[in-house]
Amino acid sequence: MSYSVLVCDDSAVARKQVIKNLQSKLELTLHQAQNGQQAIDLLKTQQIDLLCLDLTMPILDGIAVLEAIKANRIECFVVVISADVQAKMKERVANLGVLGFLEKPVKAEQLLELLHQFGIR
Repeated sequence: MSYSVLVCDDSAVARKQVIKNLQSKLELTLHQAQNGQQAIDLLKTQQIDLLCLDLTMPILDGIAVLEAIKANRIECFVVVISADVQAKMKERVANLGVLGFLEKPVKAEQLLELLHQFGIR
């Protein structure tokens, strides 16, 4: 099965790492966004199955993206990949409906295991 995936991170290196990890195991149609506003624009115009989202970005941060997804009733799975691993932040994003929270730098095994738990193979 092919999945439409949006990787949103202001770091090109971080985006490439996530993409490499996903491409190694899944058939994908890939989209990229450098900030939250670009992500929301894509989510409103494209069918995206999975969003891999950083939290700390310019223009519109990851929390604002999650709030916009909820407010606009956009349906997609979201995995947060962030260096901000504070318990309060993990709780906050969990309350906004994310599948999971992974620490940067993301490890392929952790990302794929999380996705497999939700039927993404």
